[in-house]
Amino acid sequence: MPSRVVLGLGLLVLVLFCASVAVGYAPLDLGAAFGDLLAGRQSLAALVLSELRLPRAILGGAVGFSLGITGAALQGLMRNPLADPGVVGVSGAAALGAVIAFYFGFSASFALALPLGGLTGAAAATAVLLALAARGAGTVMLILAGVALSSLSGALTALALNLAPSPYAALELVFWLMGSLADRSLVHVALALPFMAVGWVLVLATGPALDALTLGEDAAESLGFPLRRVRLLVIGGTAAAVGASVAVAGAIGFVGLVVPHLVRPLVGHRPGRLLAASGLAGAALTLGADIVVRLVPTRPELQLGVVTALIGAPFFLFLLARLRGVES
Repeated sequence: MPSRVVLGLGLLVLVLFCASVAVGYAPLDLGAAFGDLLAGRQSLAALVLSELRLPRAILGGAVGFSLGITGAALQGLMRNPLADPGVVGVSGAAALGAVIAFYFGFSASFALALPLGGLTGAAAATAVLLALAARGAGTVMLILAGVALSSLSGALTALALNLAPSPYAALELVFWLMGSLADRSLVHVALALPFMAVGWVLVLATGPALDALTLGEDAAESLGFPLRRVRLLVIGGTAAAVGASVAVAGAIGFVGLVVPHLVRPLVGHRPGRLLAASGLAGAALTLGADIVVRLVPTRPELQLGVVTALIGAPFFLFLLARLRGVES
């Protein structure tokens, strides 16, 4: 059953990827565009395909996969259905790094300053969390550290908005923080994808340990899964994947919270099996939401983070109500 779920989700992601490449503001002859691209002809269709459509679709799938798989891993590690990638503070720190790059004018003189700033912020938050994990900090301590990092990053981001030299600069910062895949290039893909891939490998390696954790921390330790190493892998993988995602696409919320709950019943509630399935479901959700963004007739286009929040926030409230009903 889980293998069929993964296969079905993989096919769904492939269909949505093709749809993402095909959808745009102007009609595009995909056959001619691919032919020109493969032949090395610099036609307008080939440029639109290689510089706009393909990078957007690739990043949509990769960002969604990163958010989905890390959300499932964090929920399994913390044994908390409300955990998501933002809880460890890496998302906020990555956003702060990009905001600093924009605020001090680095992005105006260097095109990759925003993603590099985001990766720097994510790396700083990761260093703090890994140092705590290496010293034996428990899951609760890591959660509290993540909350503190998120609060500090949010306060400093708000300070940058407050001190922005012009209202137009503040508006541009706000739009970036909402999250979007528009106007990304293959350079952004090449910059972020290696970090995401490293994060995926680290998180997938924790699958058996997350299954053992359902029996309790002591039982997992007795089965040969040292929790310190598991925490290091999950936190490091989350930081690499989510930090790179935020660095190139801004803050896209709720994907890591929503998709594990949608997929969990299909894989028998096994945290290890949930990882790949949640990653694919996250990729499908992000690609689908980005297609909706382009189909809605508004100018400027809706920000992707707004659409995912409109989907995720009601689901979050429903989840809270259901959990409260179970507890009572």
